[in-house]
Amino acid sequence: MKSITVKASRTYEVKIGAGLLAQAGELSAPLIRGRDAVIVSDSNVWPLYGQTVQASLERAGFRVDHFVFPAGEASKNPQTLVELLTFLARKGLTRSDAVFALGGGVTGDMAGLAAALYLRGVSCVQLPTSLLSMVDSSVGGKTAVDLPEGKNLVGTFTQPHLVLCDTDALKTLSPAVEAEGWAEIIKYGMIRSQELLDFLSSHPAGADIEWVIAYCLTIKRDVVAADERDNALRQVLNFGHTIGHAIERCGGYSIYHGEGVAMGMAIMTRACVRMGRCPAECRTVLENLLDKYHLPKTCSMKKEDLLEAARADKKRRGDAITLIQPDRLGSCILHKTDYSELAQVLDLGMEL
Repeated sequence: MKSITVKASRTYEVKIGAGLLAQAGELSAPLIRGRDAVIVSDSNVWPLYGQTVQASLERAGFRVDHFVFPAGEASKNPQTLVELLTFLARKGLTRSDAVFALGGGVTGDMAGLAAALYLRGVSCVQLPTSLLSMVDSSVGGKTAVDLPEGKNLVGTFTQPHLVLCDTDALKTLSPAVEAEGWAEIIKYGMIRSQELLDFLSSHPAGADIEWVIAYCLTIKRDVVAADERDNALRQVLNFGHTIGHAIERCGGYSIYHGEGVAMGMAIMTRACVRMGRCPAECRTVLENLLDKYHLPKTCSMKKEDLLEAARADKKRRGDAITLIQPDRLGSCILHKTDYSELAQVLDLGMEL
């Protein structure tokens, strides 16, 4: 098992290893004063792991209830959030009790936000079960739900109390859900580490997965510690996301988040190569990795629709936007500009 300490507005541990869901109770109990717990999960994950986590919590002395919502991004909305908050209130959770987020990024976002809002804050333990949520969304404290006008527009920065990444859960992922996690892993290599890119290029998918997850989270830990509230350096973690979120929105959220990020990274990188802002090897390495991990490299959506959708991005500052652009292999920079340049990026980057 590997362990990483995140030092932000709350200091907490991220543990990575096999069999951690069955240890959730014993690992969480010392951190939580109360003994009432609500497990939040979705309709796909609960049947797989719900009883394991509930039994573990009960062995540690918790009284356990669970809230299960329909799986998918479409459930990550204010209505589901209010239903969850109402459930917590009716169960009588107090400030000393805890919410356990069991699932992927949607579950982690919604349960984390509910825990932050209910009684102005109760403990939240993240139990990510997808590769994407393990390497990215469960750590760093971003919690949010979507609005029809855009993705993640209602949220907070609230750090969890503990994160347990059980690598056994990766065995039940569908190929598409696993692939979107690799998109975020490739992102970490592109923004901060040629070593990670070299490893991904030379090893089969899934090799030394604990090391890969820990490596990505070490990068995220350092970035979050330097800029917890996403005002400067942390924005580098959004490489591929401005265009990716626009693709997701234009697709009615039928496209996996990681697929959107993959397309966003590829479009931005091709544009930067064509504008002379980064060497051609950035495109070659990225596209080869996207092919290797079965991820898309472009989309057929209209540029005008993507640009309009991007205007709803929460990272916008007035009429300005910060584009995350590669400048060399394993390095990205923040480029503050306006939407006319994003239009140019789409013009130059959408064609293979």
